[in-house]
Amino acid sequence: MKPFRPLTLAPSGSGNGEPAHKKRKISSHLHTRQPLNTLANAAPAQFLPPGLDGNYYTVLWRKHTTKKNKTWDGDGVLAVVGGYATLTDSDTGKKLATGACHRPLLPGSSLSLGGKEMEVEGAMDKADYLAGRSFLGAAAAAPVPRALSAAKAQSRANKQREAAHDADEKVPAYTPSAQRKQQFKAPLLSTTVMPQRNPAIPQARHDPHAPNALVMTRPKACPKGKHVVDVVVDPVLSKHLRDHQREGVQFLYECVMGMRCEGEGAIMADEMGLGKTLQTIALLWTLMKQNPIHDAAPVITKALIVCPAGLVDNWKREFRKWLGNERIGVFVLDSKNKKITNFTMGKAYNVMIVGYEMLRVVQEELKKGAGVDIVIADEGHRLKTANNKAMLAIQSLSTERRVILSGTPLQNDLGEFFTAIDFVNPGLLGQRSAFKRAFEAPIMRSRQPDASGAELEKGEARWKELVSLTSQFMIRRTAEVLSKYLPPKTEHIVFCRPTKGQAETYRTILASPTFRIALGSTDIALQLINVLKKVCNSPSLLKSSKDNDDTPSEMLQTLLPLIPANILNSSASSAKLRLLDSLIHRIYTTTEEKVVIVSNYTTTLDMIERLLVSLSYTYLRLDGSTPASKRQGLVEKFNKTPKTTSFAFLLSAKSGGVGLNLIGASRIVLFDIDWNPATDLQAMARIHRDGQKLPCKVYRFLIQGGLDEKIYQRQIMKMGLANAVVDNKASASSFSQQELRDLFRLDEREGCQTHDILGCTCDCRGSPEAKPEPEQAVSEEEEEDDAYPVLQKASQVDIEAQEAKIEARRAAKLPKLRMLMEYRHVDTKMLKRTANKKKGDVQEEDGVMDDVAVAVDDDVFFDVLREPECNVGFLMTKSTS
Repeated sequence: MKPFRPLTLAPSGSGNGEPAHKKRKISSHLHTRQPLNTLANAAPAQFLPPGLDGNYYTVLWRKHTTKKNKTWDGDGVLAVVGGYATLTDSDTGKKLATGACHRPLLPGSSLSLGGKEMEVEGAMDKADYLAGRSFLGAAAAAPVPRALSAAKAQSRANKQREAAHDADEKVPAYTPSAQRKQQFKAPLLSTTVMPQRNPAIPQARHDPHAPNALVMTRPKACPKGKHVVDVVVDPVLSKHLRDHQREGVQFLYECVMGMRCEGEGAIMADEMGLGKTLQTIALLWTLMKQNPIHDAAPVITKALIVCPAGLVDNWKREFRKWLGNERIGVFVLDSKNKKITNFTMGKAYNVMIVGYEMLRVVQEELKKGAGVDIVIADEGHRLKTANNKAMLAIQSLSTERRVILSGTPLQNDLGEFFTAIDFVNPGLLGQRSAFKRAFEAPIMRSRQPDASGAELEKGEARWKELVSLTSQFMIRRTAEVLSKYLPPKTEHIVFCRPTKGQAETYRTILASPTFRIALGSTDIALQLINVLKKVCNSPSLLKSSKDNDDTPSEMLQTLLPLIPANILNSSASSAKLRLLDSLIHRIYTTTEEKVVIVSNYTTTLDMIERLLVSLSYTYLRLDGSTPASKRQGLVEKFNKTPKTTSFAFLLSAKSGGVGLNLIGASRIVLFDIDWNPATDLQAMARIHRDGQKLPCKVYRFLIQGGLDEKIYQRQIMKMGLANAVVDNKASASSFSQQELRDLFRLDEREGCQTHDILGCTCDCRGSPEAKPEPEQAVSEEEEEDDAYPVLQKASQVDIEAQEAKIEARRAAKLPKLRMLMEYRHVDTKMLKRTANKKKGDVQEEDGVMDDVAVAVDDDVFFDVLREPECNVGFLMTKSTS
C-alpha cells in the first residue's frame, strides 16, 4: 500500500500562502451618496398609531450566512410602519422579507428579518418612498441623465460652463450677406454684384433673426476648437407650422439630441389630426441638413420610417407635399422597388419608408452600408410586447435615436406603456419586473373602488412620479388645441333598444347548453362573445360564412337550429340597421352632407351595402380586400365628388381606420364597437381633420343592455387609465370589476345601466349640470376616532354605520372627475311622454323639447329621435360648439 499523501493546493492571493480575502460587495451608487445625517425622530416607530406615518430606510441586505468573509447581496428599501417592517429589493421591486420591528433604527444599525440580514445606510423621506424613486435607479435621481461620481460630475459641469461661455463670446451675430465660398464660377452677368463675407466666421444655415424663425435649443457643451451655431428650421417648412407644431418640433429635437433625459428617444402622443407627420418631416429635414457644431457633418444621414402598410403611400405624399421631389430622396420599399441597396449603399435616398410586415424581411440588409441613424415608428402602439417581431427587427439595427408616433400610446395596460418607453429609452424605467411591482400594481390597485386609504395614497404618488418621468421625453396634446382651426364636433353615444327578434335570439343563446359550457371554458367564452357581438349588429349575420374564423362552425351548428328561421333570414330584426335607415334617409333628403359608415366586420358592411343599394344611394367601399394601390384613389374620389356620385363611404375599421382623411363627409357612424378604445377613436377622427369646413357629427351605436354596452364600459375604464397617465388628468372610472364581469347578461329593464352605474342625479333631459351622487364628508373628529379605536362589545357595534363610514371615506378620496360626466344625458322617454301630453300642457312640453334640442345640437338627429318608431332608449351627447 502506498503511503497517504496529503493534497496540495496552489496558494492564491498573497505570497505568504494565506487565501485572499473576498472583497466586500458595495452598490454602485455608494460613491455618490451624501454624508449620512442622524435624524432626531419625534417618536420611535413602535409608538406610532397604526396607519400613521412610518419610517423608511435604504439598506444593504444579504441572506443569512455563517461564512467568515460575508458580502452583501444587494440594495433594498426598508419600510417600518406601525411596528411592522417590510424589506423590498431596489433592483426588482420584489418583497424579500416582512416581520415585526420594535426598535428605532439609525445609520449603521443591523437587524435580521425573515432570514435576511440588513445594515441601515440612511433614512428616506416618505415622499421618496411613495413615489418609488428608489426602484428606478439613476433615472429618478434627477432629469439630468448620467449617473456620475461627484468629482466627475463636477468636472464635466465646469467644462460645460467654460465651453458655453467661450461659445457665447466667439460666435458673432448673423449677417445676411454670408455666403459659402464657391468652388466654381457662378454663371452671373458681368454687372452682378456678389456680397462678400469672411468665410472664417461661423454662420447658421438660415437666419435665426428672421421674422417667425424657429430656432432650436443650443447644446451646453462644444468640442474644443469648435464653435456652436444656431440650428434653424428651414423657412420652407416653418412658415406652415402652427404654434403647437412648432413646440412639438422643438421638443423632438431636444429629445433626439439628448438634452432632456438619459437616452435619445421620444414619444409623440398627440391625438389624431394634430400634424404628427409634418412635425416629423420638419425634424428629419433639420437634422439631415444642419448640426449645432460648425463645420461638422449633419446629425443624421439615413432615416427609416416604419408604419402600417396602408400608410406607406401617405408618408410618401406628405414628403412630396412639403419638400417636393428635388430636395430629398424618399425610397419606398414595395413590390416594385425591392433593391434595398439603393438606400443603404447609395446617396440618392436619405429616407426609407417600409411597412411593419416588410421590415422583418429586410432587417438584415438594412444593417449593411452606413446604417440607419434614426427610426420613426408610426402608429407605434403596435409594438405592444418586448417579443414583437417588428420591435426586435428595429432593435437589431442598433439605432439609439428612436421616435414613436401614436395618438394612443396607452391602449390596454401599463405593461404595454412600459414596452414603448423601454423601446425609445432602454433602461430608463429599470427592469420590467420592478416596474410592474413598484408602479403598475400600486396604480391599478388604487383605481379600484375598494382601495384603502393607504393604497390610494401610494397609487397617487406612484402615478405622479411616472407622469413626471415620462414628461421628459413624451409630449401629448389633445384635439382641443385645434378648436380655433377646426369646426365644432358633436359626439352622440346612442343606446338602441333591441328588437323583439334580437332579444329573443339573445335569450335563446344564453339559455342554450353552449352558454353553460362557456362559463367554464375561456376559449368557448371568447367564441360566444363573437357570436353575441354579431347578434347586437343583426341576428341574420349568424348565417354568414365569411367570418367563420371568428365564430367556429361547430358552435353555430348547435345554435342556429334554436333560432327561428324568420329572424335569421331577415335583416329587419336589427335595431341598429333600422336606426341607420332613418338617419341616412334624413341626411340624404334634408342636407347636402355625406356620411362615413364604419364597422369591424366585412359581413356587417355587406349588410349595410345591401341597404344602400335598396335605397339607390351611391357609395364607395374600402376594406381588407381593397388593393393598397387603389385606396388613396377611393379617398380622393369621395372627397372631391358631390353626394350624387358618392353619398356614403363604407369603411373597415381594421383596414382603413388610421391615416385616412375623409373630409368629404361631415357625419360618421360607428355601427359597432371594439374592445380597444383606440380603434374607435381613430375611426372617429377620419372626418374631423384639417380641411374640414362643416360641423362634424359622430354617432356611436350600442345595443342597450347587451354586450355592446358592457364593452363600452370597459373602454371607459381603459380611457380613464390612459387619461391619468398620458394626459396627466386626475380622472378615474367608477366601475368595479365585479360590475363588469357579467358580460353575457341581457339587461332588459327600462333604465340605462351605464347611467345607473355613474350614480348621476341629473333629470335626463340634457341639462349640463350632470353630477354624481352626493358623497358624505368625513369630519376630523370621526377620523380621529377611527385612528384610535376603542374596544366594544359585539352587541354594541352598529355594523351598518361602520360600513357607511368606510364607504364615505373611500368615496371622499376617489377622484371626482368621471369621463361620462362631460356628456349630457337624455332619456328618450321624455320625448315620448312629452309628445303624449295634453294640449293644456304646451308650456312644459316646449320646455322639455327645447332642453333636449339644445343638448343634442343636431337638427337631423333630433328629428329622428322624435319619430314614433324610433328605437333609441338613451342618449349621451357632447359638443365642442
